[in-house]
Amino acid sequence: MSLRLSPDGTRLAGVVQALNPDGKSYGTSLWEIPLGDGGPRRLTRSVKGEAGAEFTGAGDLLFGSRRPDPTVKDADEEVPALWALPAGGGEARQIASRPGGVTGFATGGRTVVFGSDVLPGDEADEAGRRKARKEGGISAVLHEDYPVRYWDHDLGPGETRLFAGTLGDGERLTEVRDLTPQPGRALTDEASYAVTPDGSTVVTTWSVPLPHGERRSELVAISTTADGSRRVVAGQDGHDFEGPVRISPDGRMVACVRSNHATVDRIPETVLWIVDLATGEGRPAAGALWPGDLVWAPDSRSLFVTADHRGRRPVFRVAADGSAPERLTPDDAAYSSLNVAPDGAVYALRSAVDAPAAPVRITADGTIETLASPVPRPETPGTLTEVTTTADDGAEIRAWLVLPEGASGEDPAPMLLWIHGGPLASWNDWSWRWNPWIMAAHGYAVLLPDPCLSTGYGPEMIRRGWADWGPRTHADLMAITDAALERPEVDATRTGAMGGSFGGYMANWLAGHTDRFRAIVTHASLWNLDQFAGTTDASMYWQREFGAPGSELYTRLSPHLSLEKITTPMLVVHGDRDYRVPIGEALRLWWDLRRSEVESKFLYFPDENHWVLKPGNAIVWYETVLAFLGQHVLGREWKRPESLS
Repeated sequence: MSLRLSPDGTRLAGVVQALNPDGKSYGTSLWEIPLGDGGPRRLTRSVKGEAGAEFTGAGDLLFGSRRPDPTVKDADEEVPALWALPAGGGEARQIASRPGGVTGFATGGRTVVFGSDVLPGDEADEAGRRKARKEGGISAVLHEDYPVRYWDHDLGPGETRLFAGTLGDGERLTEVRDLTPQPGRALTDEASYAVTPDGSTVVTTWSVPLPHGERRSELVAISTTADGSRRVVAGQDGHDFEGPVRISPDGRMVACVRSNHATVDRIPETVLWIVDLATGEGRPAAGALWPGDLVWAPDSRSLFVTADHRGRRPVFRVAADGSAPERLTPDDAAYSSLNVAPDGAVYALRSAVDAPAAPVRITADGTIETLASPVPRPETPGTLTEVTTTADDGAEIRAWLVLPEGASGEDPAPMLLWIHGGPLASWNDWSWRWNPWIMAAHGYAVLLPDPCLSTGYGPEMIRRGWADWGPRTHADLMAITDAALERPEVDATRTGAMGGSFGGYMANWLAGHTDRFRAIVTHASLWNLDQFAGTTDASMYWQREFGAPGSELYTRLSPHLSLEKITTPMLVVHGDRDYRVPIGEALRLWWDLRRSEVESKFLYFPDENHWVLKPGNAIVWYETVLAFLGQHVLGREWKRPESLS
């Protein structure tokens, strides 16, 4: 779910994802969320669903959709277009389309800027060239620069460009113009952009190629007029200027996130960065906060920013002059999708480890008012508490502990250690994919720790584990596990460990460095670091952290070199469409376990990526994990899940 508030503060819309009637896929729709009495109202219904939402100054609601245009004969239903739902009611109309589809959009004044995938060459015959490739069965891409893949999809042969059009009284955008001819890979999948209030300029992140396959991201301003002139607003060697990009209401300043390029000896540092749009003069704000979402206050003198903080994600009020940030929300929640009203009230999604996202209003004094939500809140089968301990180097380590109903000293629950990914991340939010409450419903206690490298604890927490992934994180995890197992409600004799991505790396590390767990589940995991670093979709990032191929860290920190010490039964899980941690990691791990005769199983998803997103596959994931844990942690007889029969 995501939120968007109209410029006058009178309407709040949300994009909601829900299970389709067939039970095999998810669909999205737009809902209006009442700011006062009444219930949520569904605004759109289509087989193809809707993506994104943005109000125009006149109150029309823009969205993207693959729905067919009823005014066009034989419309291509595979290509997303830009649609508008009139403020006064009535049917939605298509206002912009491109042969390569519409990918993202932003508004300012009467200007709408949108992205589209464009084939290199003459734009006039692009539709014909796309048709020829399709009919000729051509899928090949000739790459001349890095990267070639991103998360779960291949890049090319097209390039993302930005187009601008004018909102008029007619059915479609007028004066549509290409703002970024021949940008190459400058506008990546992570590009973020915003339009000035007068519509004259779009400010966007812009990826710059560097020697040896490296890249850095700048912030550029592009005129939306016919000349399309472009100038660099913020750029610095060894740094990335990244989204979200937010322009102040007075149009004078732009806020973004600046991150340094880490090295083996230098930790990553991410700061809120404010730039004067006219002069390019920039400065940091928000102190040591690691910013997430951000939005300007109506007076353009401060911003509202979310940031991880000790297992929570509060909203902070940050002065644009660099003064110390002020925490606005005092509760144990995680906030996202910030919007600000003309009166200064903030509308956001509020969630927590024990509560999925729901819309709220946050007043100037920090009062939190719950709004009607189109998504019902599920009951959680247990309780949530915190555990803290002191690591061997004196650092405090904290974790959330989910306890199932009925767990007591007389009837202690088996415990699962769940290790988060990232590694720069934190357990502070609800997760529909890695949901500890499903495990609690089956009688397990679940420990969700924030060891070294976790965000929300200051730079020293990251520095402790930098270039020391396995050993330092292992020590932290063992310390917090020991603390949790001291509780009488938890059975210290029945434990398992699980992790995905970096958490999977740590699951593999634990397997080779301790035998205290009865079973280990490793999902989308790193196994051979040298192999991983050269085949992932972002090799340049990992080379910064681990050094050039063959460097000492690849040997010291690679789990595969402890294969001969693994005795714990392992369940390997991986999706073939995972390009961040390629399937080769799982294939190598699975072969190594088999040739070493470690008791193990391999759950393989040919059509999933880094996560497991299809409803049927998600059911298989939980059923298989529970069956594997049931066999080894609970001592039950192995039973193949019915969904895999």
